[in-house]
Amino acid sequence: MKKLHQLVLKSYLGPLVLTFFIIIFILMMNFVWRYIDELVGKGLEPTVILELIMYATINMIPMGLPLAILLATIMTMGNLGENFELLAMKSAGLSLMQIMKPLFWVIGIISFGSFFIVNDLVPYANKKMFSIIYDIKQQNEALEFQDGLFFNGIDDMSIRVEKQDPKTKLLKGVLIYDNRAKNGDMTTTIADSGYIRLSDDKRYLLVTLFNGETYEQSRNYQWYTKSSLRHHKFQRQDGKIPMSGFDFQRSDENMFGNNSQTMDISDLQHNIDSLDMLVNSLTATAYNPLLREQIFAQDPDGVAPIDTVEVNRSRKTFGAYLLDSIPRLSTRTKDRIYDDALRKARSSRNMFSFDETTSKEALNQLYRSKNEWHRKLTLPISILIFFLIGAPLGAIIRKGGLGMPIVISVIFFVIYYIISISGEKFAKEGTWSSLLGMWISAIILTPLAIYLSNKANNDSALLDIDWYIGRYKHYKEKLIAKLPEKWQRWLAEREAQQAEKRSVRNLKKAAKKAQKTEN
Repeated sequence: MKKLHQLVLKSYLGPLVLTFFIIIFILMMNFVWRYIDELVGKGLEPTVILELIMYATINMIPMGLPLAILLATIMTMGNLGENFELLAMKSAGLSLMQIMKPLFWVIGIISFGSFFIVNDLVPYANKKMFSIIYDIKQQNEALEFQDGLFFNGIDDMSIRVEKQDPKTKLLKGVLIYDNRAKNGDMTTTIADSGYIRLSDDKRYLLVTLFNGETYEQSRNYQWYTKSSLRHHKFQRQDGKIPMSGFDFQRSDENMFGNNSQTMDISDLQHNIDSLDMLVNSLTATAYNPLLREQIFAQDPDGVAPIDTVEVNRSRKTFGAYLLDSIPRLSTRTKDRIYDDALRKARSSRNMFSFDETTSKEALNQLYRSKNEWHRKLTLPISILIFFLIGAPLGAIIRKGGLGMPIVISVIFFVIYYIISISGEKFAKEGTWSSLLGMWISAIILTPLAIYLSNKANNDSALLDIDWYIGRYKHYKEKLIAKLPEKWQRWLAEREAQQAEKRSVRNLKKAAKKAQKTEN
């Protein structure tokens, strides 16, 4: 490897690792803030939280890696251009593509590895993450009392404590509302003091109360007009209440295996084939009886079976199919038949046991599975596209650091993200095909990457402001030369007046500055 290539490679790997971890950290903070309410107050072990964060971090790689590639590439090429190292390499006879040769190898390896990350590692991490989040949501809040506030972490029970001794854990002024009785009876307990804690296995609530009273309200089917109230006092009362949900129990992550986000590309293909057959079957179940038993009940044998695939692809052609199936009749007869068929079609909806919800859910799962299948392939391509955008931009703007590169990277990534989200949304709704919806961002950004690469390879001053100002003045002079002499004299006088005003302003500023210097 040439020393120049080693210099470029060393200049790139450092910013790449740095920007990748910074972006993943920012995305991780967004995840933590989204689930902060689920994590706080449940007494979770630190290992559980760290495990959840680890799997969530893996899930962020497909989003953070393209942005890190773009930002690191702009920073590297911008630093080389700002320090005139890029100019020196070009003076030695190297083109931009030859300078970036070692970077192409790095990006190729990253793109190839990203497919295995999104195909194998991310589905496994999603399965684990969904399982942990589900288990956390099932767990109740930790048994912690606050002075003067009700604790509602136990189903059908509310407990309020006036004061709690932090050392002895003695509770004073205990009030308990118990609505656990299946017959609707409610028990209210008031005690001067007591202890309430969970058993060691967290399966029982151990209650010990001193010097209190219990009110039991019995209810029956006439509870609104007739109810009874029992009352008794006690010196000491012990209770052992079965509890559930306070111990963190791990569920089987295989129960989340049917989610499209937890499948690899082979499982997705098998799922797509199965869902496609299911959707076609449900479509045939819905429309063939509709035609034979309702709309054309008089002549069911004269109706050809519907191609369910064509109906599924274009529901709008269904009406045209019905009209073409009617024999050639007079206009009045056609209108009567059409009105009668339309009336029967509208009234037949409630006469069949067609599960529309199941059909829509199967269709939504089919769209999601297709989108995930294409997502496995779009990540490697998006990495290549962002590299081909970032390298020319860095060579053109010739600015390193974290200022201008971050601004440009965020702008391009936001554009890419908006296009990707819009295309995925249309694909999920079935408006677009999954092929178009998931690849629309690559289709739009690829010509831009080729254009920027061509401009950078030809040393174009694409982002040079002075170049644009010079071109503006050139075209302005050519346009003025074609105007009548009267307009040319007017523009010349107006420009002279503006120049005089600018000179006066500059003189005033210089005078004020000189006066401040003297003072």
